[in-house]
Amino acid sequence: MKIYEYSKCSTCRKAIQFLESKKLKFERIPIVDKPPSMSELKKMLQFIKDEGGSIKNLFNTSGEQYRELKVTDKMKAGLSEIEALKLLSTNGKLIKRPFLISEHFGITGFQPELWNNLFKG
Repeated sequence: MKIYEYSKCSTCRKAIQFLESKKLKFERIPIVDKPPSMSELKKMLQFIKDEGGSIKNLFNTSGEQYRELKVTDKMKAGLSEIEALKLLSTNGKLIKRPFLISEHFGITGFQPELWNNLFKG
């Protein structure tokens, strides 16, 4: 299991503490220095779609980069899924974090109740 995180993000720190408290094994990856690969982004997108979400759920919509790059306008103008994934794969600050992925699941953001359900027992 990998967690892509940003060290200055308090939500990411809470997610790391959560995983450590459950004594789970995971690999920490700095999301800005090494964004998820295209294949990881595609896999996460599929997990998100399986839950009724869309490509927008991969974006850190409250982030400065999202606003500076006018991603909302690009999406309205017809940014394709592949173009969006390419953009995400080259700019870790655009990705909703923390970004937790494994072979069997993926989740973005940290909501303790969802994470508790995911890691029961």
